[in-house]
Amino acid sequence: MTTFDKSSITDQESLSRVLTLAVHEFRTPLSVLSGYLRMLLSDQFGELNEKQRKMVDEACRACGRVTGLVTEMNDFRKLAAGELKLASQDVDFDSLVAELASGMHEGEDRDVRIEVTTSETPLPVRGDRARLSSAVRALMHAALRERGKPGVIVADCSVAEDGDGTWAVLAIGEASLIESLRQQRDGVSFEYEWNGGMGLVLPIARQIIEAHGGALWSIKNDRSAAASAIRLPLRT
Repeated sequence: MTTFDKSSITDQESLSRVLTLAVHEFRTPLSVLSGYLRMLLSDQFGELNEKQRKMVDEACRACGRVTGLVTEMNDFRKLAAGELKLASQDVDFDSLVAELASGMHEGEDRDVRIEVTTSETPLPVRGDRARLSSAVRALMHAALRERGKPGVIVADCSVAEDGDGTWAVLAIGEASLIESLRQQRDGVSFEYEWNGGMGLVLPIARQIIEAHGGALWSIKNDRSAAASAIRLPLRT
């Protein structure tokens, strides 16, 4: 049996090659799979019954999430190599969070929903709106996926100040964990991103946020609940 030598991808150039190959290998079968699923939904091979349509529709959404992850994996490679150019535009962060939360339907079948708490003051930031959206969306997906029972996931927007400046802060998790997330914003070991079952989701989001001069962190708890937060420089 062939063994995998981790030392072969320790340098940045080798890691970049591996990620480039992985993106290429994933994209072709995903494109084929997405095409066939869309054809099934359009009844090109016969009309689907309600149960079949629901199953195919869910498969389409899952395929879309994987396709998005492959794109973000490619961005992760480019960010790490300093090759990705980020747009610079004014972003109303409060509105962005609310917009993304309204489009989240992943937990509906388990009666899990996201409730947004907006800041009392505007949260203008500057950066790449599309990239920031992907990072925030990833954290919302993680929180929804890890919530094992019906209830509410809170997406709490606020302003924070410290010696480094003024920040737009977004904490996402169960209500009981929000305050802990805020208090630990000065830095927490981020082992959770690798061993918490989130795969590439949190590492990719962290790369995006750090590229905007911000930070992403997660709290440790004795449950599987995903609770993470980000901060971004507030535009003055």
